[in-house]
Amino acid sequence: MTPSPWVMRWAGLIPPGRPVLDLACGDGRHAVYLAGLGHPVVAVDIDPGLSEPARSTPGIEWLQADLEEAPWPCPGRRFGAVVVSRYLHRPLFDTLFDSLESGGVLIYETFALGQAKYGRPRNPAHLLLPGELLEAVHGRLHVIAFEDVEEEEQRRRMQRLCARKP
Repeated sequence: MTPSPWVMRWAGLIPPGRPVLDLACGDGRHAVYLAGLGHPVVAVDIDPGLSEPARSTPGIEWLQADLEEAPWPCPGRRFGAVVVSRYLHRPLFDTLFDSLESGGVLIYETFALGQAKYGRPRNPAHLLLPGELLEAVHGRLHVIAFEDVEEEEQRRRMQRLCARKP
């Protein structure tokens, strides 16, 4: 349950004590890490069983939701950060950006085109196009950092972005 180095690198930009949304949280590794930094965390995933070992961590609100078929699980809520790792559902981009409070930070990383040569995911619907994250936030968020990298040792092709809402 080690957090992503990208998330750890940029977590310090999250306004102190502000709530964080960990979207498609999986086993809860980022939710646990961010709660440990003093942030109240809302952790959302379709499969609550994945995060069972982390369920006793204080400061985390666990929500089960189908992010692709059901209504948005956090209507009207604003967050000091939204963290997304290894998940892509393009129709949620606008909702994610709107869920950030002023000064809030988006920390996003997921697989990119070219990942298929290393394994899953292979479906182009789940792979970012070159520069797609940059294009998605253009004119809406201030980009702090961006990577579009192939990591042969880890057998993955990734895009990563950290951006702040003005």
